Amino acid sequence: MLDYDLEAARYDETRGGLERAEAAAAALSELVPADAAVLVDVACGTGIVSELLKRPGRMVIGVDYSAGMLALARPRLNAVARGDATRLPIAAGVADAVTFMWLLHLVDAPVVEAAIGEAARVLRPGGVLVTSVDKNSAAFSTASDVGALLQAARRDLAPEPTDSFELVRAIAAEAGLEFAATAGYVGHGQGRTPQAWAHAVRERLSWSRNADPEAIAELCRQLAALPDQDVERPDPVYTLAAFRRRASSSTVEGVRRRAQRVRADDCG
Repeated sequence: MLDYDLEAARYDETRGGLERAEAAAAALSELVPADAAVLVDVACGTGIVSELLKRPGRMVIGVDYSAGMLALARPRLNAVARGDATRLPIAAGVADAVTFMWLLHLVDAPVVEAAIGEAARVLRPGGVLVTSVDKNSAAFSTASDVGALLQAARRDLAPEPTDSFELVRAIAAEAGLEFAATAGYVGHGQGRTPQAWAHAVRERLSWSRNADPEAIAELCRQLAALPDQDVERPDPVYTLAAFRRRASSSTVEGVRRRAQRVRADDCG
């Protein structure tokens, strides 16, 4: 996984910068309740997105495991804390909104389950979790010649994504979070040339490193055969999903079961 401490200084400029952050924040604002007084941004990174969610009367708290990222987020947000998504340094029931931006696609399914359980724990009844879903699926399925090749290859060669909407929705339901709505935004600056995609397939993508080498070589040959090798294809359109916490005995029991599983894993 990327070393976020080392990457922090150049992270925003290499991932769409303020333009992408503004688009993401606008979509988040469609789903975060306007009267949310406490918002916790988990995996907040540099705080470039969550800074744009600040409002009079709203406290925005950023949580991230990377000290380098938090150093940049600290002057942008009302408060920051170093912590893990599966063990948030936040008291139960105090947040009106929790956001996961560009997080769940990076971790495995047990961490997705634990992180969503933690979001449910810190949300007040009626509070909302907003998370990105199908993040990489969007990047691999743009309406282009590159997108057609990548979508087919990923379907055949890659494991199921851990941030798929259906998986996240099922885990959220077990945690007592009901699906509420979705919103979308353009990932400005995320479109790539065929050359850049071929490099990513060979060097960067975890699923391609674990796939059949000949299949990956053939995919790279197909990418190299496309016209306009130095022309960026369309930016992807990303999706956010909102889930609202309900209050019931089953919610409490679901969160308790997940906490017990995490503790058992730690002891194993």
